[in-house]
Amino acid sequence: MTPEQLSEAIRAALLQGIDDSDFQLSPFDVPEDIRVERPRQREHGDWSTNVAMQLAKKAGTNPREFASTLVERLAEIDGIDTAEVAGPGFINIRLAAGAAGELARTIVLANGAFGRGETLKGTTVNVEFVSANPTGPIHLGGTRWAAVGDSLARLLEFHEARVIREYYFNDHGSQIDNFAKSLVAAIKGDDTPENGYGGDYIQEIANQVLIQAMEVGEKDPLELPADEMQEFFRSRGVHLMFDEIKQELKDFGVEFDVYFHEEALHSEGKVTAALDELKSNGALYESEGAWWLRSTEHGDDKDRVVIKSDGNAAYIAGDIAYIRDKHERGADLCIYLLGADHHGYIARLKAAAAALGYDPASVEVIIGQMVNLVKDGQPVRMSKRAGTVVTMQDLVEAVGVDAARYALARSSADQSIDIDLDLLASATNANPVFYVQYAHARTAGVARNAAEYGIDRDKGFDASLLSHESEAALLGALGEFPRIVAQAVEYREQHRVARYLEDLATAFNRWYDRTRVTPLGDEEVTDLHHTRLWLNDATGMVLRTGLHLLGVSAPERM
Repeated sequence: MTPEQLSEAIRAALLQGIDDSDFQLSPFDVPEDIRVERPRQREHGDWSTNVAMQLAKKAGTNPREFASTLVERLAEIDGIDTAEVAGPGFINIRLAAGAAGELARTIVLANGAFGRGETLKGTTVNVEFVSANPTGPIHLGGTRWAAVGDSLARLLEFHEARVIREYYFNDHGSQIDNFAKSLVAAIKGDDTPENGYGGDYIQEIANQVLIQAMEVGEKDPLELPADEMQEFFRSRGVHLMFDEIKQELKDFGVEFDVYFHEEALHSEGKVTAALDELKSNGALYESEGAWWLRSTEHGDDKDRVVIKSDGNAAYIAGDIAYIRDKHERGADLCIYLLGADHHGYIARLKAAAAALGYDPASVEVIIGQMVNLVKDGQPVRMSKRAGTVVTMQDLVEAVGVDAARYALARSSADQSIDIDLDLLASATNANPVFYVQYAHARTAGVARNAAEYGIDRDKGFDASLLSHESEAALLGALGEFPRIVAQAVEYREQHRVARYLEDLATAFNRWYDRTRVTPLGDEEVTDLHHTRLWLNDATGMVLRTGLHLLGVSAPERM
């Protein structure tokens, strides 16, 4: 019996109790989803529910009396061994061994679909993440967003959303001009200009631009007038830098459906069109020679300048046009993953959506915090190549893609994290990604050994045989997976999956230490061995699914 099946059984018992006048309630008072949770103390049972405490007041009674009536009905349900009232009105439920063990077969037969949901079916979600300026390699902040954003996208897809992974290509504005000036300075051997970019990569890109020009027989760009030379290096340098960024992301296991060019918002008139719409509906007003968005009417702390007094568009003008463009391309929900210095964007982006006539809830902003690297107990502050920051490439070279992705995804995005490079490179149980991956590899090893003994899932399954205490604990952990995934989707918190996998690995290792799938000595192979193989393989499937949701591989040998 899965937690979902138990929830449905409890709901059916409540509805039958209402029909029999045991509960003075309307059927509409009964929640569609009765929440069941693992008790904090395992000896209290397999599952617990507080539904009596939720409904007692409406029924005109106290929670313990309500619970006492309900447990009489629950005890009659096939698969429930005992149901007891605890504390102020909790109900602790212990499943019969057969009902609990059936979960192993359910998971295996689901073939990777266990834990899927449909909460976002029919919803198109645009997830915009990384979006680093094409002025240098991806730094650690962008690397964290690559891991978190892609994991969130995978989770949303696991709940049937149509997800568009989008990279906002910042190719408009002063930063790109400064990048071009830096390339020109590098190729000419001059000092890095004020507000320019340093690091070996600038010289590398500048050299590539020059080499490519020579290879195709173009005029030497160093002989061009200064403004033409800068434009030459700008257009080609940005292209080369962005190609490098895309390759880094692909190597990191992240590919985008859309690379959206900021420049297109301006060159295609999308900014002008969006602002004209807001002027016509009164969402913009003129004051002090500038145009302002009435963002305070939608929860912002102040109105925002959209067109400056010099006639130039402020940065938010592009944001407004971008929100409009995303919705026009079919997005029902737009999720932005932004750095810690963008906290003020939450209110202004929601206000922009509202001013355009969209539901402010159609815009979500997730703010991420800093990432620090530590090696030999000391902070790592500088890249050999980028010069000023630590990059994605630095992290991957130090620990590998799997360890990097897992480490960045296993903490809440709103928490600053320290990543210990020595720990992540170690093959020890103290290394979280190794611990989880090794548990999966162990399930694969058990399956290989079982095959040598002729142990086969098709030869037998008796759920009632999974009665060992460690088996009940492992089955309980497996049963939690759909709820953990649903919470990760609802709260946009991918780290819940990582922490769950570590708990599941612990439950599996305890079971592995206390029971055997293969026989000892001359012991005969029985249905118990066949049945335990089902449980082993179910654990492997859930570990594999969870790791996939984090974009991490599930090795079969380590």
